[in-house]
Amino acid sequence: MANPYGVIFSARGAKGFSSAAFFARLPIAMAPIGIVAMLSQTHGEYWLAGAVSATFALTNAFIAPQISRFIDRFGQTAVATPATIVSALAFLALLAATNQGWANWTLFVSAFLAGFMPSMPAMVRARWTELFRDRPELNTAFAFESAADELVYIAGASLSVGLSVALFPEAGMLTSTVLLIVGTTVFLAQRSTEPALQPAEDASTHSAIRQRPVQIVTLALIFVGAIFATAEVSSVAITEELGQPNAATLVIGVYALGSFVVGLIMGALSLKTPLHRQLLIALSIVGATTVPLLFADTVTLLALAVFLSGVAISPTFITAFGLIERRVPANMLTEGVTWVMTGIGIGMALGAFATGWVVDNFGARNGFWVSVIAGTAAFTTVLLGQRSLAGERRASAASLAQPAE
Repeated sequence: MANPYGVIFSARGAKGFSSAAFFARLPIAMAPIGIVAMLSQTHGEYWLAGAVSATFALTNAFIAPQISRFIDRFGQTAVATPATIVSALAFLALLAATNQGWANWTLFVSAFLAGFMPSMPAMVRARWTELFRDRPELNTAFAFESAADELVYIAGASLSVGLSVALFPEAGMLTSTVLLIVGTTVFLAQRSTEPALQPAEDASTHSAIRQRPVQIVTLALIFVGAIFATAEVSSVAITEELGQPNAATLVIGVYALGSFVVGLIMGALSLKTPLHRQLLIALSIVGATTVPLLFADTVTLLALAVFLSGVAISPTFITAFGLIERRVPANMLTEGVTWVMTGIGIGMALGAFATGWVVDNFGARNGFWVSVIAGTAAFTTVLLGQRSLAGERRASAASLAQPAE
């Protein structure tokens, strides 16, 4: 039997755009926690660090879908290039403001403008769709990208924190900015795999977020994003409290290990269980594994609890994006995927802020209560939305004007 991953990467240009996209989207994970790690060291206040991080993440969460709508209409290079330039310059301004001790308002303004960063996960999925539209290889490609997304969120966060702690406070954010510039440039330079534009008459005036399944999945991933942020912020705070701040890199890093492997295995399988059921099962595991985090009072126990908490994350991503691919019309795929990524970004922003506040007021270990609450909410959201998630793909963008099933 042929290796399904070998098949998709044998396609012309696949290795090039996928590898460039991996590095270009590391800032999605590196920036929010990198801002926290940077400002908590330079300013000594977790609430400020969390608020600035939330400004970036929330701005990106609401602006990125609009940028993606323009990408669907005008093309990746034409829209993503200026958006990336604005974001990169703003990140450089944020670094300067932090290093030079500028007024706090400059931190917020810089973080806001940095949020114009385009959604690389959505753009790379659009390229896979261009290669394998209506072919079974597309499912494998989406599974790979979901596993890569999960690795990006965890490994990127670990790298960002590790660099900031080991070198200097701005190191994580500086690296993130360089990766954004270089990765996006290389990705966009590969014009041969850029998706063809949809005819103007096929462009819909309606947003993908009007579909009930997109709303459900996006809301669920808001809570999943909060779990990410809580694990990161609380791990940094706990290891610092235990006098082992360098251990934060290891603790956050093990989050990716089990989940990435499980995700790749899942992508190679042809599971018969409907995707909406798979998502519910994955989130039940995500919710259950947040509870042991409350009892982790040593670095070893913390690493073990975080490892268990991450096992079901990649399967959650795979099934979530699989549902979106099946429910959103092809000419709105970039926007549809971006809304789901938006959910994760919003969750990380709110989770970082909430956890920072809890840590400041009730201690580092109590920050994990945010994870428990978010895990329960994510499961409940998908449980109540099973009927809507079980439906079939809408035939066309025009049908978005009709009420959800």
